[in-house]
Parts: sequence; C-alpha cells; structure tokens
Amino acid sequence: MRWTQRLRGTGVAVAAATLLGGALAIPAAQAAPAGDGRLTDLVNPFIGTENEGNTYPGAAVPFGMVQFSPDTGHNTGYDHSDTHIRGFSTVHLSGVGCGLGGDLPVLPTTGDVKETDYAKYAAEFSHDDEKASPGSYQVGLKSGIGAELTATERTGVQRYTFPATDKANVLLNAGQSLHKTGSTKVEILDSRTVRTAITGSGFCQDTKPYTVYTITRFDRPFTTSGTWKGDTVTAGSKKSSAGEERNGAYVRFDTSKDRTVEATTALSYVDAKGAALNLRAEGGRSYDRVEKAAQRAWEDRLDDVKAKGGSETVRRTFYSSLYRSFLAPNIGSDVDGRYTGWDQKTHRAKGFTYYQNWSLWDTYRTQAQLLSLLAPHESRDMALSVLKIDEESGWLPKWGYGTVETNIMTGDPVTPFLTNAYQQGLLKGHEEEAYRALKKNADGVPPADSAPVGREANKEYLSDGFAPYIKGRPHAKPGDSDYDHGASATLEYALSDAMLGQMAGELGHKADAKRYADRAQNYRKIFDASTGFFRARDAEGAFTGPADPAKSEGFHEGTSWQYQWLVPQDLPGMVDLIGGKQATNDRLDSFFAYEQLLKDPAKTAREVWVNGPYDYYNADKYNPQNEPDLIAPYTYLSTGQPWKTTDVVHAALTLFTDAPTGMTGNDDLGTMSAWNVLSSIGVFPVQPGTDTWGLSTPVFERVDLTLDRRYYPKGRLTVKAPGTSDTDRYIQSARADGADYGKTYLTTDDIRDTRELSFTVGDKPSQWGTSTRAAPPALK
Repeated sequence: MRWTQRLRGTGVAVAAATLLGGALAIPAAQAAPAGDGRLTDLVNPFIGTENEGNTYPGAAVPFGMVQFSPDTGHNTGYDHSDTHIRGFSTVHLSGVGCGLGGDLPVLPTTGDVKETDYAKYAAEFSHDDEKASPGSYQVGLKSGIGAELTATERTGVQRYTFPATDKANVLLNAGQSLHKTGSTKVEILDSRTVRTAITGSGFCQDTKPYTVYTITRFDRPFTTSGTWKGDTVTAGSKKSSAGEERNGAYVRFDTSKDRTVEATTALSYVDAKGAALNLRAEGGRSYDRVEKAAQRAWEDRLDDVKAKGGSETVRRTFYSSLYRSFLAPNIGSDVDGRYTGWDQKTHRAKGFTYYQNWSLWDTYRTQAQLLSLLAPHESRDMALSVLKIDEESGWLPKWGYGTVETNIMTGDPVTPFLTNAYQQGLLKGHEEEAYRALKKNADGVPPADSAPVGREANKEYLSDGFAPYIKGRPHAKPGDSDYDHGASATLEYALSDAMLGQMAGELGHKADAKRYADRAQNYRKIFDASTGFFRARDAEGAFTGPADPAKSEGFHEGTSWQYQWLVPQDLPGMVDLIGGKQATNDRLDSFFAYEQLLKDPAKTAREVWVNGPYDYYNADKYNPQNEPDLIAPYTYLSTGQPWKTTDVVHAALTLFTDAPTGMTGNDDLGTMSAWNVLSSIGVFPVQPGTDTWGLSTPVFERVDLTLDRRYYPKGRLTVKAPGTSDTDRYIQSARADGADYGKTYLTTDDIRDTRELSFTVGDKPSQWGTSTRAAPPALK
C-alpha cells in the first residue's frame, strides 16, 4: 500500500501512490467499508478520541507491547479535535485519565532541523487524509509527507513517503513524552540504526521511575544525521545525554528518486540487549507484510465473536468495543522471556508470557471477565504475572504501569481480579500461591519502605469494621489514599472480603472463609439508618459529611447514590437495609429516572444521566461514564423486576456510537468497551470476582462465541434472541440447550455445559425471572 498526499491549498500531488480499494481520502472517524465481510472493517479506532474517551487510533496487535500512535498535544495522546501531530510514539494505554506513555515520538519533516520542541515543529494534518483500522494507521501531513504505521507485538513499523528532496528528515525525540521525563540517552550506532534509553515517571503524580529502551533500524542508510539537546542542534553528533531537557536525534535521507523510507522500532523494558533481540526476532519484514500480519491477528481475535442482526451502527460500535477490549494488559517480557520485575531486577518468565499495565480498579468489573471468557490462555498468564509482582516486590498491585506501582484509585481491586481468575479455572496449580498472596494483602498493610499502599486503611478496617474518612490527611505515599475515600474503600474492602472468603472455603480454609464472610458484612457499618444511605465515618466513628446522599463525601469518583449498589456479595441484605424490595425498586427507579427513560431512553441517557467526562459528584442519578455503578442496572435481577435491567442497559448502550465522541467517559484499558460487549451479548458479570453472570436481552438476534476448549470443553456458546429490537426487548422465556431456564443468571460451569442459550422476546414485560429463586444468590 502506498500513500497519495495532496499539498493542501495548491492541489499539487507531491507523492503518487494508491490506497487499498483505491480510496484517496477517508472521512473522519470512519472505518473502511465492509466490502469483503471482514470484521476488522467494522472497527473504528477513532471512537473515543474526543470528549475525554482518551482512546488512541494508532497501530497495535492484541495485548502488544507497542501501541504506535499519533500524539497531538492532548495529555493522554490524541484528541480528534486537534489539528497538529507532534509525533508518532510507541506507547499508549487506551482510555487512561492522566498523561502516560508517549515515549519516543517520531516525526518526518523536510528542510533544515531548527526546532527541537515538538509543540513547535508539529505537523498540520486533516482528517480527510487520515485512516485507521486494527493494526494500521495512515495520515497525510500538510507538509506533503505521508505516514503509515503498523506493529508487531514488540515493534512498531513506520513508512514515510516524502516529496522529492535531499532533506527528508526523521526526528526521534527521546526527551519529550506524555509523562515526566527524567533522563534520556540517544546513540546513532551506524548509518541505519538509532538507540535510545528513556527514563520517566508519573501517572497523575510522581512515581518511581521506569526505563524503556528502544532501537530503530531503517531500511536504507541515511545520508547524514545529528542530535539535539535543549535548543542546540549538533550536526554529525552521534551521542547525546540529558536530564529533563529536550533530547533527540535526526536522520536525513535523499528522496529525489526513492520517495519512501521504512523503519522498525523495537522496545524493551529490560535493557538495550532486549530491544535488539526483539528487533532481530520481529523486525526485518516489509511494512506491507507486517500490516497484513497485524490485520490477520485482529481478524482471528474478532472472529471468535460472530454477531448477527442489529443495525450497522450497533455492529460497528460492538466490534470497535471488542477491539478495544483486547488492547491491554500488555506484553512486558522480551522474546527471550526476560522482564523487569517490580523489584527493578531482571527475571525470566518460564512457561508463561509476562504482562504489565494494570488498571485494576476499572478492569476487575468487566474486562477481566470478558478476557477470561474469550482469551483464557492470555488471562491465565496475566494472573500469573500479577502473582509475580507479589513474589518479586512483596505486595500485590493496585494500579501498575510498566515496572512500577502508581497507587492510583482506592480499595482492593486486585482481590476480585485474582478470585475471578481462580473461579474461571485459570489458576490451576497456583491456587494456594494466589491465596497466600491475597490473604497477606487482605490482612495487612504494605511496609512504609515499599511503593504500594495496598489496603491503606486496613488497620482501622480490621479493628472497627470501616475505613475512616479523614479529610486533609497527608498522603504517606504518592497516589490516591483510601483515607480520602473511606466510605467507598469500606465497600470495596467488603466486596473483596466476600470474594476471598468464597475462595478460602473452596480451598478448605474454613476458619478464614468464615472470617472473610463476616467481614464482607462490613458494608453495614457505614449504613446511616437516619438517611437510608451509606455514609462516610470519621476516625472517631461518627458519620461525617453532608447528609444529602447526592452531596456525600468520602466516595471515590461518585456519591452515595452511585455506591449504594456496590454490594454484589449480599444484595438481599442491602435490600433489607433499604426497606425491602418495593422501597429498593422505588429507589432504583429514581436513580435511573425510569419513567423518563421509558418515554425516551436515548435522551434520558444523554441529558439526565451524563453530566460530563469528569463530573463525578453532586448527583443522584446513574453515571454510565464511570466505574462505581457499572453493575447497578443489573440490581433489578435481585429485586424481582429483571425487565428493568434490559430497559436500563439498552438505554445505556445508546451512549456508544460510531463517532469520535462515541465513548462514555474514559475507556480505562477496555473497561467501558467490555461493558458494551457483555451487555450487548446479554451475559454480564454481576458479582465480580465470582463465577456468576447475570442475563439481560441481547441486542443481536444471534451471537456465536468460539471458546478455548482447554477451558470450555464444548468449544462454543450460542446466544439467540430472534426478533429482538428496540420495542421487542423483554424476555418472555429462556431455554438452555432446549430445556426451560428460569434463572436470571448463569455460572461459569453453566457456560461450560451449555451450547445454546435462547430467549423468546416480546414487547411487554413478563413473569420470567421474577421469583426469588431466579435471582443471583448472595455469597455465604
């Protein structure tokens, strides 16, 4: 594939080529038309690149170490409303809320190299000359240069089509990233190779530093080269080292006859040797071959979910969400198995692939479960990687980036993440190892000289039954503090205790199982009977903050209204606290603005529920843009009104569209995308950390899931809902392999034993799933 770029304002063609299908310009934020039935053609990587969805449109393969994507000046990388590209960098995470990655932005230019700040030498572009699909990204710059990106697991491959000139440059900027850069080194090794080492830190705040090593190999010799440091450009220089100053290298080609330049950049989080090994193993192929291989990898992955029915927009948003669900966690080990552990020492993964990047507070609710279903082998390796973090650093992670802990978010998200892996059968042979790590985490607090905060408020929680909310308490370590969010931390600790108690009981640790089950009831300790809602308590045990649950304090990125439903381990107990099923359903109806929703679901979702990407507080309504109440729509399964779950879920699904603004808030490493996928299929993890999946009406008439026979012996699950639509969305009856099925949930064993789950739907609610026995059970 070659790039055609027209010089803006003159209409003069400066580089001749053709695109696949002959298209010269792709409309903004659209995937290629699905002409040959490929599922990758339904994926639009631009979804979420505007209005703080914080996704990226660049090239990656499933779970790859490299995410080769343009950076436009937005703090997390790319924003669709921007008009200039500062560089194409090698590391991005989908949907993070703070600057992270952006290492080694590379940009093609022409003429003399004078500017060293990528904000100043950034290239203007138009979305009319931009295209993205799984595994590739292309853009025509208004400078007359065409840029194409693709990727392997550990390398990024770039191709630039220049105008005819003897000053065609490629700038490799080691000193500017999306995070704080501490020190950098640049070396021009020979006439085709540039090596860098970049040490950075920071994700919402300072963290311990990490280092990423890169090596870039061009397909032909450059005619000249140089480096820069600060504002000074030095022609002919082969090396440059810097602290926090700008630092980089440029290489120059004569493109008078041959307009194209290709290069491969390999990464390693271990050392320069690792980057060279990754380049040797995965480099050396042409751009076209790598692009085709990346597309095949994505087609193979997406082909495990075949959805039939639904509108074109629904199908595009669905497969785009499925695509984003497979972008992270990311491979952290080199081709020789070496990786840098959280003790900052080099280790070697034996019998598994080591993964990194753990947004656990987000992903434990949706994405972890989706991966356990559709990518169980990789999920197993991910769980083993988390156990290695405990083994090597002394503690389990909370929010890990690369080789360091950031301590972003609160509670105890690693417990439901790992108990989910256990319940899905992914920890065979490692059950006791996982249990020991989880028990240490649940019963203690990391020492002062370690980076993690763990269950920071565990001392008070274990003695008093709640984590206190202590306003203005100094942070002992960088990151978020459970003391700043004592009420929500209490609920998260209790949820984790319930999941760990179930695991303990199944492994025969009966005393521990009872102890954790008792602690799982600690949610009751912060229930204020005078308000009928959860409420923060201070260090002396008094309820604190405003009594109005919509203005409550001590809840992380939410209010008491939104955290009311985060008791999946004991919804019957929570219902009793509220005053019974009728009182609970009344509260749920108010929370979801249910009467308005029935009249206009999409308008209610956009104008009543959604307040803004980061507007988490002062609300008494559902917030589908954020994690705390992702499970809330499924609460109706436990209150005898399962049809309302479908009403709410289908309204929330309207927020996902085939446009740059088509994400509901930050994607958070696939969390929101996985919510869309699971809710569209109609099978959702209502008790994260267990093997329980709630049911609602699918949006597709048929979905065929191909499952890994090593974990799911039947090898498939088909979900049918003939005639499902916006009007005929209510389950009238259900059948599992032809037998009547009256429960509103499945277990993982049910999924293993069932080949077909079918729903009969109609235009009015029915009695299906309304009995007490039909509801997901409380954990005991």
